[in-house]
Amino acid sequence: MKKYSTDQEEFWAGEFGNKYISRNSEKIYLSKNISLFTKIFTHTSEIASIIEFGSNIGLNLKAIKTLLPSADLRAIEINQDAVKVLKQSFDRITVFSESILQYKTDVSFDFVLIKGVLIHINPNKLKIVYQKLYDSSKKYICLVEYYNPTPIKVSYRGFKNRLFKRDFAGELMDRFNDLALVDYGFVYHRDNNFPQDDLTWFLLEKKLK
Repeated sequence: MKKYSTDQEEFWAGEFGNKYISRNSEKIYLSKNISLFTKIFTHTSEIASIIEFGSNIGLNLKAIKTLLPSADLRAIEINQDAVKVLKQSFDRITVFSESILQYKTDVSFDFVLIKGVLIHINPNKLKIVYQKLYDSSKKYICLVEYYNPTPIKVSYRGFKNRLFKRDFAGELMDRFNDLALVDYGFVYHRDNNFPQDDLTWFLLEKKLK
């Protein structure tokens, strides 16, 4: 296994990350994600390129591909088993098989997505990830995470220091003055048709200079 700078990276690159793959079914999540991203993309325009930070096996990108079939897709993923599945699932996709913290932001994209990943980043490394999200975006940044107005730690499947809630979107906007909030929403785990795991989504846009 590669050497990583945080326990959280090793956690997701290793056996726990491997088991996570088997708990997620494409059939279950595809319709839910299509519903979610339909709402989000209603507030966007002219998206030709997309990158997802922490894509796992690509369930979010598959939904996005359904809605935006001509978009150029890129993905960053730390777990090697997930990378194999991801590459087999798309005819055309560029996959960066590495940690988000190692990823080089040499190219920018119309739409940058991170979903259920910031909550698992070591809080001491969040500023690095925020900078990479910002630098990777030409126009939009979309966060879909657990929200809390103040930073807190939460036990995650019996593990400590593996899940952190906070106002990720607020911190991004405070850090980068040219980011504006376009819209936001919440998806309840008991939604009658398309539940998600009590996630709050935020769509941010870079203001024209």
